[in-house]
Amino acid sequence: MDIVKGLSMHRESDELAEIRRAVRSLCEAFPGEYWRAKDSVREYPAEFVDALTKAGFLAALIPTEYGGSGLSLDEAAVIMEEIQASGCNGGAAHAQMYIMNTILRYGSDEQKSDYLPKIASGDLRLQAFGVSEPTSGTDTLSLKTRAVRNGDEYIINGQKIWTSRAEHSDLMLLLARTTPRDQVEKKTEGLSMFLVDMQQAVGNGMEIKPIRTMMNHSSCEVFFDDLRIPASALVGEEGKGFRYILSGMNAERILIAAECIGDAKWFIDQAKTYASDRTVFARPIGQNQGIQFPIARCYSQMRAAELMVHHAAAVYDEGGNPGEEANMAKLLASEASWAAADMCVQTFGGFGFAEEYDVERKFREARLYTVAPISTNLILSYLAEHVLGLPRSY
Repeated sequence: MDIVKGLSMHRESDELAEIRRAVRSLCEAFPGEYWRAKDSVREYPAEFVDALTKAGFLAALIPTEYGGSGLSLDEAAVIMEEIQASGCNGGAAHAQMYIMNTILRYGSDEQKSDYLPKIASGDLRLQAFGVSEPTSGTDTLSLKTRAVRNGDEYIINGQKIWTSRAEHSDLMLLLARTTPRDQVEKKTEGLSMFLVDMQQAVGNGMEIKPIRTMMNHSSCEVFFDDLRIPASALVGEEGKGFRYILSGMNAERILIAAECIGDAKWFIDQAKTYASDRTVFARPIGQNQGIQFPIARCYSQMRAAELMVHHAAAVYDEGGNPGEEANMAKLLASEASWAAADMCVQTFGGFGFAEEYDVERKFREARLYTVAPISTNLILSYLAEHVLGLPRSY
């Protein structure tokens, strides 16, 4: 991976370069055979997640006083990028990175002291993010899951969908409506965030049903039927959850974009290597411009997207509002990744569909990110309205 491995390192600090080396070294213990075995039976890569936890990578954003590494979002993005560039799948663990933002910024001192050290050590997993619902999708303000205050408890009823890793998480960050929509002055009000202890909830008002998908992403439906949680599970102020979640979504989009950059690098490197080695008509196929040009174009596209990802992370780390930058980073990186995936399959030809090369697995995984965690069309709508000042379309 010499060429792709060095794509960013020539301008990076020694600290970032060391992070890349450490992540790549860890990932070497989880080659394609490991991921193919997990993918074939849709099994959660627990060993990989445990290794990331023990190495401290999943505690990257947790402050050092709570046992974490206290890294910046840009450094966390490098971790996720390198996981993907190594051929692994960070989707099994990335939520613990971006969910962390909400607790760090809006959680109580008690919540931080109770949970963050255990998350950092690996005693608890924070992997589930309960937001999307079957009837609302990305229209978060129309969600129907209710949390009603009853003394020292909240009683929750409703349903979530596409709550990935719910079966493998100890804690869930849940968004629910605490005030009916017709009783608030602004439609962005009345939503609240809760940190739910899933160990206590499952079987006591919470039911989890896995959803089989085209890639091994551990997606689930979660049902709430009079689930009782303590009032202390509320994160921040009641009714302010939508504002909290927007901040977390920016971090999520930047980290997902970094993963897409890693995927694109993997696809480009695989295509480059294969095109150099594969001989047809007594010459390497990489000698043909019909093979060269798509690889070169994907490389250029990836590099441009990479710059936006790091720019967005820098804006976030400086305390700014990176709504524009985070959305553009996610848009450009996901499209660069998907273009590289398609190019890689085309370069490999028939062998691109064979499991042993891992191209088809990564191809399926890469397709997700032009749809989730936010679709390309909604990003374009955001940019059109909030950046370019065009009339609101929805």
